[in-house]
Amino acid sequence: MILAGTIGATKTVLALCNVDEYGVRVTRIQRYASQELASLDKALDLFLREREIEALYGACFGVAGPVVDGVARVTNLGWVLDAAPLSKKFGIDVSLINDLQATALGSLVVPHDKLVVLQDSGPLTGHPPIAVLALGTGLGEATLVHDGKRYRALPSEGGHADFAPFTDDEIGLLTFLRGRHGHVSYERVLSSGGILDAYEYVRSLSNEREPTWLAHDIAAGDPSMAIVNAALAGKDASCGRAIEMFTEMLGAEAGNIALRAVAGSVVIGGGIPHKLLPALQSGGLMKRFNDKGRFARWTQQVGVHVLVEPRAGLLGAASHAATST
Repeated sequence: MILAGTIGATKTVLALCNVDEYGVRVTRIQRYASQELASLDKALDLFLREREIEALYGACFGVAGPVVDGVARVTNLGWVLDAAPLSKKFGIDVSLINDLQATALGSLVVPHDKLVVLQDSGPLTGHPPIAVLALGTGLGEATLVHDGKRYRALPSEGGHADFAPFTDDEIGLLTFLRGRHGHVSYERVLSSGGILDAYEYVRSLSNEREPTWLAHDIAAGDPSMAIVNAALAGKDASCGRAIEMFTEMLGAEAGNIALRAVAGSVVIGGGIPHKLLPALQSGGLMKRFNDKGRFARWTQQVGVHVLVEPRAGLLGAASHAATST
């Protein structure tokens, strides 16, 4: 039995999994509010039963933060995780990997119906690299590279690279965001906060006042989802334009990472894309993905998929534990 987990500032998800030739099967799963726990050790004490500990033969945790020499510090939480004492405590090999590495590996083991095709790839030979983006509170990027036996996930901090506007509206957005944030990375644009910023930029150009119902929805809960829902329902033009811009900029960056990785396919995952699926399928994303000048014919042969399995990081962590022990 494999112990797998995803550790973030907001939530910690732990699961027991069986991994075999048929894939990864979750047998038990539990979610915890990270801020309510003192440490990962505390979460594990709450989750694991004695007989389950005895049946473990490997463990892996995807961590929202950099991992160096088996030690990770969870961004915006303060937890410090160390694989060595965890391995000693349970008598098994424990691995810590970046959460984007876990999501990338998870994209290899999810059922086919959890990968929605936006563009089919051309004929693929060998095992070409796979580029992965995940959008949520932030923007993560990783590349899957085959070593001759299996794919390995290479982490990056590409989400913090400078945002490169292309249209006049995007140049205006850059100016707007520079005044608000200073440095403007792709994460500033392609994240839940980026949706809100894009909406406020578009609204600032509009002659129409924000509807009372929309102001209430934005203030009452998740602002980005209020904007997404209004856009998809066609209830507000500014929300609709903000989401159009968001999907176009996502397409541009997805094409960028495909070029950087010389990828055979691109996977777009995280907490946002599956909620935005109708907008991503509307054509704006793929138009910008393939708007690469002299390389447009090449990008048209790259497969593009939206990952709609929310447990992808967990499945990827379990798969890593099973194949690295």
